Amino acid sequence: MSLTAAAAKGTIDARLIMPFVNSTRNVLQTMLGLVTTIDRPRIKAVPAPEYDYSAIIGFSGKIVGVVVVSFRRETAIKMVTAFAGEVVEPDTSDFSDAIGELANMIAGAAKKDLGAVASISVPTVILGKGHIVTRPSDIPCMVIPCSTEAGEFAVEISIKQA
Repeated sequence: MSLTAAAAKGTIDARLIMPFVNSTRNVLQTMLGLVTTIDRPRIKAVPAPEYDYSAIIGFSGKIVGVVVVSFRRETAIKMVTAFAGEVVEPDTSDFSDAIGELANMIAGAAKKDLGAVASISVPTVILGKGHIVTRPSDIPCMVIPCSTEAGEFAVEISIKQA
């Protein structure tokens, strides 16, 4: 089945998911010293991100769509502290920048392994409960639930081959 046909049937080709699984594990291990456990990916049924804090990365080129890395507040605080090497207050631009940079590294490493020419956007970061991320309506969203000793987070992938 082609990638386009898979998207039309409400599924995402595993070749588009595995680079994100691998990049998430590698980035968190390398940058934060955290081992990441990946739970079974699933199709997302509701538009709200899994957690309170989200970094959004757009894809364009031969791969199009959006990837959202969504953190529990407590998880985000622990990961930013590990990333920065010091406590960073959650209401500062440095905190948002760190969340965005973690998502950027995950998306950038995955992009390299997707095997297609694509560009990624500068991350947009949203802090706070109850936000909605609008995704392309013709691309299903696959959620990769993740956990570390710092807490839970999710990588939400809504991409397809153009």
